[in-house]
Amino acid sequence: MMQATRAEWTQMIRARSLLWTLARREIAARHAGTAIGALWSYVQPLLTIAVYYLVFDIVFAMRLGEHAPVRAVGTFLIVGSLPWMAFCEFINRGMGSLVDAGSLLQKNALPPALFPIRSILASSVIYGPLIVLLVPMYGAYHHYQSALLALPMLMATQALLSLLLAYVLAIFAAALRDTVQVVGFFLSLGVFISPVLFPLSQFPEAWRWALWINPMTPWVLAYQAVFLEGQWPAPMSWLVMAAWVASGALLLELMLVRSKDHLVDWL
Repeated sequence: MMQATRAEWTQMIRARSLLWTLARREIAARHAGTAIGALWSYVQPLLTIAVYYLVFDIVFAMRLGEHAPVRAVGTFLIVGSLPWMAFCEFINRGMGSLVDAGSLLQKNALPPALFPIRSILASSVIYGPLIVLLVPMYGAYHHYQSALLALPMLMATQALLSLLLAYVLAIFAAALRDTVQVVGFFLSLGVFISPVLFPLSQFPEAWRWALWINPMTPWVLAYQAVFLEGQWPAPMSWLVMAAWVASGALLLELMLVRSKDHLVDWL
């Protein structure tokens, strides 16, 4: 079982030094020629969450309903939107990684997995510290309760799911370039089919099932539980996370087997 996936990871272990080199180069290349370089990668999401806080909490002083985990709208939005931005970054970067590296893969016998993993690593270096930055921002609300210990697992499993889905989509994009546009549309729509903008309690109960179509829903709920309520994520969130990761792994195995002899030709 999962022989193709195991073979890919074995190759990645052997090429780990090359992987780190490629990841560092990608971080540097994203903002090459700009005055502050890679710092732009941190400034943009930081400005976004700063605007949420300023507009919703300070200027308009908007408040959520009684059953929301926190009353301030901006304070609520930040916790869900930052992991969502990370997910979109992971998917978008990883999905186009094989197509972008097409000429290199055609000329060199490199493991294709190098390139989606490189993109995920490079983006993790950016969004990982930003999510950790929420600890001092929100931990004081609950006196830094032990629920914060769940954070490393949440971040690691989110990165793993993103890698699995990004690699699958990268193979699809190699075969059919329209994949990038279609997935981009669904990512722009996905934030509305999730508990990022509104608490789960404010969605119509009859339609809450639709939120679970979004793979990020259990992670968003888990981050909200940790940061806004100081509680460990609910068992249901962990179960759904595990189901998504397992499904992503099975789908990737299928795609690796089916594309083994055609991937380089597609590129």
